[in-house]
Amino acid sequence: MLRKISLLVMLVMLVGIVAACAAPADTPADSDTAAPAAESEAAASDAPVVGIVLPTKDEPRWIQDETRFQELLATENVPVEILFSQGDSAKEKTNVESLLTKGVQVVILTPQDGAAAAASAQAAREAGAKVIAYDRLILGTDAVDYYVTFDSVAVGEAQGQYLVDKAAGSDNPLYLYAGASSDNNAFLFFEGAWNVLQPKIADGTFVIKNSSEAVALQDKAELTRDEMASIVGQVTTNWDFNIAKSLAEANLTVATAADKGDVFILAPNDGTSRSLADAFAADADVTSYVITGQDAEKASIQYIIDGKQSMTVLKDVRTLSADAIAAAMAYINGGTPEETATYNNGAIDVPAKPSAVVTVDQDNVQATIIDSGYWPASDFTGLE
Repeated sequence: MLRKISLLVMLVMLVGIVAACAAPADTPADSDTAAPAAESEAAASDAPVVGIVLPTKDEPRWIQDETRFQELLATENVPVEILFSQGDSAKEKTNVESLLTKGVQVVILTPQDGAAAAASAQAAREAGAKVIAYDRLILGTDAVDYYVTFDSVAVGEAQGQYLVDKAAGSDNPLYLYAGASSDNNAFLFFEGAWNVLQPKIADGTFVIKNSSEAVALQDKAELTRDEMASIVGQVTTNWDFNIAKSLAEANLTVATAADKGDVFILAPNDGTSRSLADAFAADADVTSYVITGQDAEKASIQYIIDGKQSMTVLKDVRTLSADAIAAAMAYINGGTPEETATYNNGAIDVPAKPSAVVTVDQDNVQATIIDSGYWPASDFTGLE
């Protein structure tokens, strides 16, 4: 009997011990539940606030921008995600949508195709994000809040003026090349160049050698968009180095020796300029050439030092990226970025802040590129 009572007492005690041990077990369970929440908040704090979509990693220009953006946002302590669309408007749209799902407050977008990018801008607007068009204007939509750019017409005018300044006499062979027909900037660059070159084409200083469309319009000081499109479509490089080289080779193949000699070449940017320069330099009937460019890419600075590219237009990416981040921070902090101009995109006048450009050639490459700290002297040979 005593054995049964003892067993009963022991059983009650055991139940009490188990119950006592089980009660605190709820506390660790609560902690385990809370831990993922804390981790989730930490993860959320690392989510990008600014999303940046650039056109391609295949052009040095956009790698420059990526680097500048990363440096600037690191000082602002603002989480950022930078994506590249690799020349594909569909991928660009996917990139923007991906950023929006992560809750970005500002999208900085350089469109591959200005018109196609309107859908991405609209999606950002609907998600409550601000849209900053960067370097290239997004067309045909009111869902663009701001435009950070260089004065693209001034870029073209600088290119055209350089060719004019280097020309003497008359009947100088002129070869025209342009950027992509899908890029609004390509038209602005060409418009600026045409502003300066057309009077000198009309008076016989230059003779166009590679565009029947440009020849047909050479007496018109101002071209409509459609007229420019007819020329750009004929001389487009699509911002592609290989296309530029192939087009130049095709032009030179059909040109006579009289169409060559001392030639003048309107090249839209540095990458295509190097390809075009290589093609013209390889032609035995080309005695000399003067060729333009833009972006101050390292490879083209070396070409200028070596005498293989005549000039470039420095569009200081440090300034442009800083303006874009200043605009983004203004929006994030509930303000409005500085407006010094507007650009019509076919739907609205987009507030903008265009930055100045500088012509660079052998005469001032040391001062504008090296002394300014844009690129270090150690990256180049032949400066002394």
